[in-house]
Amino acid sequence: MFVSERMATDLITVGVEMTIFEAKQLMTEKNIRHLPVIDGSGKLLGIVSDRDMRDAMPSTLLKKPDYEVTLSKIGSNKVADIMTKNPLTILPFYTLQDTLLVMQKKKVGALPVVDEDGYLKGILSTRDLLKAFVRVLNIDEPGTLLCVVVNEETGQLKKIVDIVSEENISLGSVLVSRYWETDKKAIFPYLLTNNVMNVKKKILDQGFELIDPMKWYLDQLPSKKE
Repeated sequence: MFVSERMATDLITVGVEMTIFEAKQLMTEKNIRHLPVIDGSGKLLGIVSDRDMRDAMPSTLLKKPDYEVTLSKIGSNKVADIMTKNPLTILPFYTLQDTLLVMQKKKVGALPVVDEDGYLKGILSTRDLLKAFVRVLNIDEPGTLLCVVVNEETGQLKKIVDIVSEENISLGSVLVSRYWETDKKAIFPYLLTNNVMNVKKKILDQGFELIDPMKWYLDQLPSKKE
């Protein structure tokens, strides 16, 4: 799935001359966390996040008169003074997987989407990504997630899919992930049913191991010693 299919295109944008107060009010009214800044032709110049807004505001530890004076001075400044200039961007033909890795590596909550000439076409946030992956994995439908531990050998996934098919159960999605043992992997079939007793029995009869998906997740978390 590509960025162009999931990005938000009904955008609220501002120019560099908007004051910080005006931008903050706009973000609050529209319930948005990122505000692209563009020029008159629609080319992206920067982006303002809710974190930028918080960082720009004076400390609440200041006494009331000083706080109000400082707040008034800061609020009359322009968004150009606090925006991230030349922000990290993505292109519409990037995949969602690529974008997720970029967000994780760069620790950003949203990425402007631009064309090859730098004109703003949309914005993709972590919220958009979550919605997209829920749709791709089909986990918005009722069902059961299993975690099957298998040896790192070819044909293991097919055996599990065959078992599910024999029970006339529809698969919402199947994920494969590494396991904590180097010669094993974890397969996560999402079954579109809550009646999985026979499937579990057949999986165990094949010599596979079933574990709680939450246990797998918790075991993947870094220990406090690391």
